[in-house]
Amino acid sequence: MLLSLVYFAVRRLLRLLTAGRDCDEVAREVEILVLRHQLQVLSRGRRLPLGRWDRMLLAAASRLLPRERWRSFPVSPHTVLRWHRELVKRKWTYRRKRRLGRPRVAKELATLILRLARENPRWGYLRIQGELKKLGISVSATGICSVLRRHGFQPAPRRDGPSWKEFLTQQAAGIMACDFFCVETVWLKTLYVLFFIELSTRRVHLAGVTAHPNSAWVTQQARNLVIEDRLAGTRFLIRDRDAKYSGAFDEVLRSESVRVIRTPIRSPKANAFSERFVRTARRECLDHILIFDERHLERSLTEYISHYNKERPHRGLSLATPEPKPALTRVNGEIVRVARLGGLINEYRRKAA
Repeated sequence: MLLSLVYFAVRRLLRLLTAGRDCDEVAREVEILVLRHQLQVLSRGRRLPLGRWDRMLLAAASRLLPRERWRSFPVSPHTVLRWHRELVKRKWTYRRKRRLGRPRVAKELATLILRLARENPRWGYLRIQGELKKLGISVSATGICSVLRRHGFQPAPRRDGPSWKEFLTQQAAGIMACDFFCVETVWLKTLYVLFFIELSTRRVHLAGVTAHPNSAWVTQQARNLVIEDRLAGTRFLIRDRDAKYSGAFDEVLRSESVRVIRTPIRSPKANAFSERFVRTARRECLDHILIFDERHLERSLTEYISHYNKERPHRGLSLATPEPKPALTRVNGEIVRVARLGGLINEYRRKAA
């Protein structure tokens, strides 16, 4: 803005100095002025280092010179015209005022809006607006929409359903799975282990060990599970399509209002929790022990499953144990080691004072 005012002042001054004089004489003197200024610029030792004031003087002089004499300028006529347009443009450039419109949502309020949307995925913009109004906070639905979209939240109908992980976590509270796995003894005799696992807590129940599994034996293990009240709160049982699970086995479970869900054929991933326990039991216990007979295997698995349920931290439970332990009230005291399975597995506890 200031440069434009100076430019117009120089133009006015040149016009006043040349008022009433012959046009050819004025053009000749202005041309001499331009050439002298060009020599002064070249004397700086650089190639046409034209600054703002140089451009302003040349642009003002161009208003007094005829177009055929513009060859005196060190730049092309288009450049001189462009300088003039830029100076005129600067004249009409004003400092911008404060941006109009709604004020931006405060950071604390935006955090609260995101929290409500994250904890209640079925709430729309108006519902969130109503909840904020109950809290004494006034904000428009458009402002809520802008905050949610800026942070990648979709409208409520498209963020209604939970993810697969959230869905399975919510449904796992009433689901139990069962499966067999086999163990080879020292004498290369195959033994079969039947177990049940609760998906929500990862708690494992050892049903039994046998060398000759059949439908009658499996059905009896289901009855034992009912008698010991281990099916409390269970709504579904996942099992594969092994022929050892007979109709009598399913009927025992249905009598306890447990729905049996069969996995697809040759789809071990459909019973992933059971498969994961089998891998853990082999890696931590069975791969390091020579099994002699059924009693030896059952005793070893009973001790390992006791450790698994009571002492082993689980990633899926945020490093908690399947059977919750009371909170530790003291952080002092000697730490002692408790060996299980002959030192194959170690547990650590604080010694009572």
